[in-house]
Amino acid sequence: MASIDNLIDTVARLRAPGGCPWDREQTHRSLCGGMIEEVAEFIETVDLDEKPHMCEELGDLLLQVVMHAQIAAENGDFTFDDVAAGVNEKMIRRHPHVFGDLSLKDSAAVLKKWDEIKATEKNNSTKPKADDLFKDVPATLSALFRAREVWKTVTKKNLCPGDTADREKIDALAATLTEENAGNALFEIVAACRQAGIDPENALRRKTQAVQAACRANARA
Repeated sequence: MASIDNLIDTVARLRAPGGCPWDREQTHRSLCGGMIEEVAEFIETVDLDEKPHMCEELGDLLLQVVMHAQIAAENGDFTFDDVAAGVNEKMIRRHPHVFGDLSLKDSAAVLKKWDEIKATEKNNSTKPKADDLFKDVPATLSALFRAREVWKTVTKKNLCPGDTADREKIDALAATLTEENAGNALFEIVAACRQAGIDPENALRRKTQAVQAACRANARA
């Protein structure tokens, strides 16, 4: 696509000798903060249903991808084409019901097959494997997202968190939740933490760590 090629050429020019001093100084690490900010700004446009602004923010996200790919290309690691080809191959591989002969009846079956394929990919990967129940949960996620992903792993792998989390109580609560009352409850607990002088991010992160530790201990027992 001409527009993508033009963007790649623009970023390469910015990074080249005689280009922009700021762009030339950037590294994968220095750009991470900007990527997080751009993701947050895009999510805000979705919440506000601002389509023109959404388009702009997607462009900013794409710029982040192209910048990282350009830095990698300069270091001889990979190119933007490698990034695009890799994710395209992954999407085809993980959708055998679309690009192959497999028949899956509903979304639940699709997700189950996706997880099976993903697990096979990880087993065949050259990436070093960590012997950890929660190796798929990024340590850099916010406490809220990390707690969600840890609980997802607990339920998918049928792990036992022991006394650190009452699964029956959580299941019962889930049956009563709507987006509105969940938002109310979350806001109230955060506000109450503020009143009590408690950092809710730290409190939730430590609780999540306790759940992980309990699951690991029970898995070893």
